[in-house]
Amino acid sequence: MSKENKEELQTEPQVSKEEKVESSEATAEAEAVENEFNLLQEELASLKDKYARVHADFDNIKKRLEKEKYTAVDYANEKFAKDMIPVMDALQMALSSASNATDQTGHQEKLKEGIELTLKQLTTALEKHGVTMVSHDEPFDPNIHNAIQSVDSDTLESGQIVQTFQTGYKYKERPLREAMVVVAN
Repeated sequence: MSKENKEELQTEPQVSKEEKVESSEATAEAEAVENEFNLLQEELASLKDKYARVHADFDNIKKRLEKEKYTAVDYANEKFAKDMIPVMDALQMALSSASNATDQTGHQEKLKEGIELTLKQLTTALEKHGVTMVSHDEPFDPNIHNAIQSVDSDTLESGQIVQTFQTGYKYKERPLREAMVVVAN
């Protein structure tokens, strides 16, 4: 090797101050980008954790609401049943009273009065829960009346109800049972 080649190998390349400044700026910028990347990864992990927790909470709430819905459906008639218990008590007392009666003359009047009170109590309880009787005074309506017979009438207009064989009932506006009626021609 020549002397010149040896000198070239032994001498380090000359780095200017500008190149050193640019190199340190690039290193600083790379460190800043890396720090920001690490912060973003931590934030992403935190958001994933929050999402998983919120999703789990949502699933728990959904399951609880579904269970409550089924419970509400299962016990929807509880208030109605509680209102029917006094009616059952009154009927049982009437039956017991009829079995134990020795004086038949005064007993029949009391029994009739007891049955009337029980019927009134039952009607009140049904109305409280939206069950009403179909009116006998209104004109024939095929949605709530079932005409089982038609008769000629000089006193009533055509379509008026002459007689009711079986009382009809409605729950709010829906018919539970149609009234069986005789209609005037």
